[in-house]
Amino acid sequence: MEQLADRLRSALSGRYDLQHEVGRGGMATVYLARDIRHGRPVAIKVLHPELGLSLGPERFLREIQIAARLQHPHIVPLYDSGQAGDLLYYVMPFVEGESLRQRLQREGSLPLEEALGITRAVASALDYAHRQQVVHRDIKPENVMLHDGEAMVTDFGIAKAVSAAADTLTRTGTSVGTPQYMSPEQAGGEAEIDGRSDIYSLATMLYEMLTGGVPFTGTQQAIMAQLFTSPVPSLRERRNDVSNTLEQVVQRAMAKEPGERYPTPAQFAAALGSPEVLTPATSPAAPKRGKSIAVLPFVNMSADPENEYFTDGVAEEIINALSKVQALHVAARTSAFAFKGKNQDIRKVGEQLGVTTVLEGSVRKAGNRLRVTAQLVNVADGYHLWSERYDRQLDDVFAIQDEISENIVKALRVVLSDKEKRQIEKRPPTENVEAYEFYLRARQYFHQFRRTGIQYARRMYERAIEVDPNFAKAYAGIADCCSFMYMYWDGSKANLEGADSASARALELDPDLAESHASRGFALSLRREYEQARAEFERALELNPKLYEAHYLYARACFQEGRLEDAVRHYQEASRVRPEDYQAVLLMQNPLHGLGRHEEALDALRRGVEVVEHHLELNPDDVRALSLGAAALVQLDQTARAMEWAHRASDLEATDPGVLYNVACVYALGGMSDRAFECLGAAIENGFGHREWLENDTDLDSLRSDPRFQALQQRL
Repeated sequence: MEQLADRLRSALSGRYDLQHEVGRGGMATVYLARDIRHGRPVAIKVLHPELGLSLGPERFLREIQIAARLQHPHIVPLYDSGQAGDLLYYVMPFVEGESLRQRLQREGSLPLEEALGITRAVASALDYAHRQQVVHRDIKPENVMLHDGEAMVTDFGIAKAVSAAADTLTRTGTSVGTPQYMSPEQAGGEAEIDGRSDIYSLATMLYEMLTGGVPFTGTQQAIMAQLFTSPVPSLRERRNDVSNTLEQVVQRAMAKEPGERYPTPAQFAAALGSPEVLTPATSPAAPKRGKSIAVLPFVNMSADPENEYFTDGVAEEIINALSKVQALHVAARTSAFAFKGKNQDIRKVGEQLGVTTVLEGSVRKAGNRLRVTAQLVNVADGYHLWSERYDRQLDDVFAIQDEISENIVKALRVVLSDKEKRQIEKRPPTENVEAYEFYLRARQYFHQFRRTGIQYARRMYERAIEVDPNFAKAYAGIADCCSFMYMYWDGSKANLEGADSASARALELDPDLAESHASRGFALSLRREYEQARAEFERALELNPKLYEAHYLYARACFQEGRLEDAVRHYQEASRVRPEDYQAVLLMQNPLHGLGRHEEALDALRRGVEVVEHHLELNPDDVRALSLGAAALVQLDQTARAMEWAHRASDLEATDPGVLYNVACVYALGGMSDRAFECLGAAIENGFGHREWLENDTDLDSLRSDPRFQALQQRL
């Protein structure tokens, strides 16, 4: 092996400084190296020569290019690949931490919640890869890295390349996969292996995390025989805190026949997320975050209290920049801004938001001068990890935001991909500070998500464009205002056309802006141009996989189109990206019911109510959370509590037509038709103009036979 290292070191000199071997497996030897050009540590995996000979360089390099496009928070990305003499290699980030195998060797088995969390993370990665037509084929603890509390799947590159050459490998006697984790069809040498094989392997890995051992042991031949003939040994016999539900979930995932397993990793993960999976003796703990941060709204230190829109905007822009970093969990704006003006202890804030660090700061704006202070605080001990004060011209606000984001990344020791670096360093959305100020005013009102707020936000976006006609983000903002007005308040042709023209202009001005593609997809879906909408949403997620709005709006478009499986998947992705948001998890029940998966739909409602409850602790006056949560409570037979939430929403926004409509849905679901008609009538009187919602919303089905319903339709 020393000769192999010398050959590789010689071939890659000038590009990589090969240091020493760090691991060896059945397919490759791993070396720690330094990427000379970028000054970063990397792991170089060189295929064993006999395997490289079986694959052939052309096929290896062609297929590994496909795997290189995989971008997901729980997948170790591929930096580079190539041929060095007769050696085939690929380059990945060097992930600090340990493999799941090392953890299991040290501890034997894992706590129940942690094992489930790792499994769901790996399932999320697999579900994404399967949708790109990439099957891993070798899921096992050695190929899962644990980095700052997060699970990351490695070796997708070799898995794809090897699977493409499976016939050649079979002829040469080289096998793909590890016997203890192979599915029966893989062990049987079937040529066509799909994602359900990975589900089997993942369930086997979960079995080992829970019990400390794999289901089947012995020689390779003995394991193969058991795969085809023996039932999976009971989990509960090996670990007594495993529930009946978890036993059933694992048994299904490890069914002998692929067709009897969960169709997708996302569905396997959803089953593991059911409250019944945990025994009554345990309760779901808040997830432990690895590298995570909440950016609190900056304090307005200016003489003019009206400058608060500006200080809020500075914090929001930092949130948006950091949210593009895959290895960093960033608390959503809604959650972080709930602490505005409360002056709470940082440790309490971190505990409530489930983050390990908090950024706080202040802004003083006086004429053309700007003073920004920022400090990054460690939640565990309250100490500062980094702090800085910026005294600049107002025009430097963009540079200040970039510098703060970059310093946070450095302080948290987050390794950025080249794509992430480009996104954080991306040029400012406008060079004109006056236009930017109008944009920030618009964002302040847009987040209120009330009819009057959306209308005012649109006017501010338009003012921004008057000052800077090339401001793409402002056009995307106008498009979203028109789209939401059309969806929730006023289904007029003018709003539909406004969304269409503004989103098209945003895309024309900045085709590399993820928000432009998401806005365009939203507008196209409202026009029922679904094929084009899907292309725009896919491009938005390619540019920024953590853009919540793209996942959420894509899910809604899929449901509207009748693509129910896709709707469930994108709602799940939206919940993964922003787990503190209640909308995606609550709305997921609609496509689940449509698919006949009624128990999963009820689970989604239960989880959604839990998220709403936590959200309302921080944002007690959020009328949308109250009305959507009330509708969920009715369906969970908690009618009295549902009515309490509905009344609170009505009291807070007595004239908003969108709120009145949603409260009417709660009454209709609860069998209170008179109250439902009263609210629907008030909604129409106050400007609700979306006839399509009235005609198709299943929440109103109990009202349709009443003559009053036809009378309402005629008023629209």
